Parts: sequence; structure tokens; C-alpha cells
Amino acid sequence: MENELRYISTRGKAPAVSAEEAIRNGIAPDGGLYLPSFIPLFTEEEWHALPDMTYQETALTVLRKYLPSIPAPELSACVSEAYRSFGPSPVKIAIIDEKTAFLELWHGPTAAFKDMALQLFPRLLSVCKKASGSEELTWILTATSGDTGKAALEGFRDVPGTFVSVFYPDGGVSRMQELQMRTQEGNNVDVCAVRGNFDDAQSAVKRLFADEDLRKQLAARDIRLSSANSINWGRLLPQIVYYVYTSEKLFKRYGEPFDFVVPTGNFGNILAGYFAKRMGCPIRKLFCASNENDVLTDFFKNGIYDRKRELVKTASPSMDILVSSNLERLLYLETKDAEQVAAWMKDLQETGSYCVPEELTEQFRDVFDCGEAYDDETAFEAIRACYERCGYVMDPHTAVGYAAFKEEAWPDEPEGPVVYVSTASPFKFAPSVVYALTGESLEAEEAVGRLEELSSMKAPESLSKLFGKPVRFSDAVGPEQITEEIKDRILKMSDGIR
Repeated sequence: MENELRYISTRGKAPAVSAEEAIRNGIAPDGGLYLPSFIPLFTEEEWHALPDMTYQETALTVLRKYLPSIPAPELSACVSEAYRSFGPSPVKIAIIDEKTAFLELWHGPTAAFKDMALQLFPRLLSVCKKASGSEELTWILTATSGDTGKAALEGFRDVPGTFVSVFYPDGGVSRMQELQMRTQEGNNVDVCAVRGNFDDAQSAVKRLFADEDLRKQLAARDIRLSSANSINWGRLLPQIVYYVYTSEKLFKRYGEPFDFVVPTGNFGNILAGYFAKRMGCPIRKLFCASNENDVLTDFFKNGIYDRKRELVKTASPSMDILVSSNLERLLYLETKDAEQVAAWMKDLQETGSYCVPEELTEQFRDVFDCGEAYDDETAFEAIRACYERCGYVMDPHTAVGYAAFKEEAWPDEPEGPVVYVSTASPFKFAPSVVYALTGESLEAEEAVGRLEELSSMKAPESLSKLFGKPVRFSDAVGPEQITEEIKDRILKMSDGIR
């Protein structure tokens, strides 16, 4: 049927599949990323209802647009179960003044915005498997720059029919993030450091998804690989919800469109905002904020994506990324040229860079603005300045967005209200936040207590109780043969699982 929503690959060499298959597969067989064949719009009736919906009602409305073949009662059950641990509303909108708000996405079990998707995604995956009649084991293989790993481990912990392997860059995440992963509970989880950076880990994971030998060996054990990274459509889709919810709520308040300022690494979070805008939400611009690893800022300014630079370890480690996988989806959405997208991705893999035409760069500027915080001290100054101005405490990632937007948009006033996307609890990066506010250099446990004093807030229990938990995982692989070492690790472990 012409109007039937299917899922297609950004590289055009894989057959269109159902939503269930796209989520189960994670990545298309041709190495591309799945996208809906068209972006659905809201009906007039839905538009009128959205501003008064709860978060859960908004989620169900959005999910039904993109997952038309999943029965509404099953989707409703997924939504209810996923957001139960967040309280009455999974997101909090902190209104600072008539021009400024913070969208807090970190009130879930791991204190980072990844919970917004990774509490829902495992439930969607279970429904997709059930719809296909599959009883295979789904092996979630995920690279993380810090927050996705813990959120995936917590979301899939002891979920029947799943196993989760998370790989993180050794020395490339905060102490709190490392402790969250290495102390993870559950009988179906595995954590391993990679002696390299996030891009090394992510590239290895992508190669394993394309490894036909590994696929056959796992299939013989009735195991299928999937991903909890935002390369999986089932991970990205729930993130569209909070942009729809927030834009409708704030438009009702402000009566005009506004900017979202998004600290950006792998481009999944901000791409979800792009989908919401394309669906018709009252979003003026999406501001792509980078830290020192400003490969995306350079791309939006000059049309050249060049990862041939040293990756800098910063105080905002979840953004320490040079290969932003979800940009591939944007390239396809704006060109509808799968052959060209595949060529650009080939250039990136083989030469480390690619260049898009000037007219495409101009198209991007209709939707995106960009900027970067030049170093950690710039972000720390933003944390201090925001606290002194209005008493609001930001984590370093949110501070990158705050600082980058101020640099680009001020001293001129922004055209309308601005919403800063707050991606993590400040307690998750307590040593950096305390240093920014006071100049004191403290270890993680002491810094949590000090930040409680400074902010008059209570640290999330999931963080304050970390320091006494036993470490379960301490292995590391690489750096020379990361892909082969991870493959061997998976195959050895799979023998004991199936």
C-alpha cells in the first residue's frame, strides 16, 4: 500500500521491513540505519489535544504513528511500565524566566537522559519479538561514551530472552559513570572496557553487526545481535516524545516557537528534535552544541565532516565523539539519495572525511544553528555564571549547550524563548560541578556530599549508594584487535548461555 509506513535503509541496498523487524535488527544488512519511509503528521484533532496530554498520553500518541502494526493495548502497557519509575511526569521543565527554560531529562533510574528511551526500548523489543513469534535470544551489543551503557544495562537487566554487552573507553568516562557500569547487577549483563576511545568501540560494534561469520555462528545458537545505541530506531523513537511534549506545553505558555539547545555527540538526541519539528511541532531552531570535539559544529558551518583529528577527553565525556552515527539519517532525510549517502559513508570510513554540496549546507541552516564551548573552563564558567544568576545547577554537558549558545547568540537577545536540554543530573559529574562552583578538587564520593550542601538538593539514591557496591566487571580489550577480541568474547560467552 502506498501509504503504509515501512522502514528503509539509509544506504538503499536492504529491503524495506516492518517496524518490528527494524527494531529487532538494529542495523540494516547493508550497514545503513533504518528510517521510516515517511514522517507521519498529527491529525487536527491530535494537535488540539496534545497541549493538555500527560507525558504518557503523548508517548502513546507518537508511538502509534511510527509503530502502526503494534496493537494499541500493548503499546499502552509498554508506556505505563517504562515510565513508572520516573514519578508523575518523566520530564521536568524548569522555567527560569520568560526567555529561558531547562528541560530536565535525568529523573530516571540512572540520572541521565538515556533513561527516557532505554526504559521503554526493552519493552518495545519484547513486543516486537512476540509479534514475530521469535523465541531467540537477543544479544544487545552496545558501545557507550558514558551514559548509554548504564542506561542499557539497567533497562535490560534480567529481561527474559535478552543479554547485554557494553563496551566503554577505558579512562574515557567519569568515575561515577564507570562505577555505575562496573557494579551493575543482573544475571544477563556484561561490561568490558576498551583500551581506546569511544569511536574505536563504536566502530568495532558496527563491524560486528556486518560480520556474516559471527551472524551465522550466533544464529546456530538461536541468538540475534541487536543494539541499544541510537543506531537502533527503537532507541531513537522514544526521544521524539519529549520534544513533542515540551514544545506543545511551552507553546501553550509562550505563544511562540522557540529554540532547543542540545549538547550533542552521536547526534541522536538532536535528531529526535528534528523529527518533532518535521511533524509540525512549534520549534524555531535546533542548536547543535559541541565541546572541544567540534566535528559537528565544523560540519554545519562549512559542509565538511572530518574526523581526522585527535579526540580530546573533556569534562563532558558523553560528547567525546568524532563519528556521529545519526548524522547519516539526517543526510538521507534531506537528500533522499541513498546512493550518495552510502558514498559519503564509504569516504568517511576510507579517508576519514566527506564533503556535502553548499546547497545542502544551506538546507541544514534552515533548521540547525551550531556552536561550541572551546574548553572545559568555558563550560565551568557557564556552570558558575548560571548558578550565580538564577541558582540553577547544570552538569557539564548541559553547560556546554549553555556556553555555546551564549557565545553564538549573545550579546544579542535570542529571537524567542530558549529551552536548554539538560541531559544529566549534576550529581553524576559532581567533582566537575563542585570545582566549577568553588574551585575545590574533590573525589567523587566527597564531591556528592559537597554538592548537596551547595545546591540544597539531594543526590539521586542510585548515585549516592554507588560507592559501597562491589565491582563485578573489570576486564579490558584492545587496542590493536578490538573487533576480534570482542567477537571472541561474545562467542565464548554464548556457549554458556545457549
